[in-house]
Amino acid sequence: MDLTIGVDVGGTKIAAGAVDASGRIVEKVRVLTPATTSQDVEDAVVEAIKRLLATHDVAAVGLAVPGFVDEKRALLRFTPNLPMVDRPLRNIITAQVGIPVVVENDANAAAWGEHRFGGGRLNPEMVLVTVGTGLGGGIVQRGALLRGAFGTAAEIGHMRMVPGGLLCGCGNHGCWEQYCSGRALVRQARALCREDPEAGAAMLELADYDPEAVTGPMVAEAALAGDPAATELYAGIGRWLGEGIADLAVVLDPAVVVVGGGVGEAGDLLLDPARVAYAAALSAGSHRPHLEIMPAVLGNDAGLIGAADLARLP
Repeated sequence: MDLTIGVDVGGTKIAAGAVDASGRIVEKVRVLTPATTSQDVEDAVVEAIKRLLATHDVAAVGLAVPGFVDEKRALLRFTPNLPMVDRPLRNIITAQVGIPVVVENDANAAAWGEHRFGGGRLNPEMVLVTVGTGLGGGIVQRGALLRGAFGTAAEIGHMRMVPGGLLCGCGNHGCWEQYCSGRALVRQARALCREDPEAGAAMLELADYDPEAVTGPMVAEAALAGDPAATELYAGIGRWLGEGIADLAVVLDPAVVVVGGGVGEAGDLLLDPARVAYAAALSAGSHRPHLEIMPAVLGNDAGLIGAADLARLP
């Protein structure tokens, strides 16, 4: 069986899986991410890989990491949520596991996974938008990942949508992810519950009547149960999503945009208003074909599967 290992390095856990050529996960392991030093994180990655190597014959490893990766898929330049800056991960991990390693940004890896095996399967012109805690993405053009001159393309969450808008963690103001993300959803839900407790009653009940205890899953639960306020919060995020997709369409002209991430799991609660907003915002929309907006298929495994498949490439 032709196996590679994909490793998805997150801020709290590391998921690794042995994956076959059809994208099927044969075995999966998880270890905690020790966010203390670079070496501690690297040791945890090696531990996860070696657990799989103990029982599987594996040809290569792909690492999906949350940060800037250089154009050679070797150096992790920076990641905001882990203590890792300018780390030559490919060389470090290869030296310890004894098989070839490639490194890729996690959203890029997820985009590749969805392109190869998921919602955008084999569509040569595809964009993945991940609406999770933040907002990320990956771009497939002509059947290949668009990585840019320095390996850091597709940081779409940091397109500036509102000049002088909300402060973003990247240091700029008005980035797309400040209006279209899990953080944005929770911020708006808490504000609603503080300012209009009657409208936010369903969410407040789930949060023991503490507006600051409202979480994304609580908003989702209320919306899925039909609560009008929670449904409108999702619609607001969806409208921002659709307007951003319209901007991406002007630049990239993809055939399909696949929407993943934790917030994206709300399905049509998010995607229906996104489709309407996209159609309304698209430049010269009545004179051009419209792309398809569809949900992701692979869920949390997209980055792992995509990284494993990227490890097969020359």
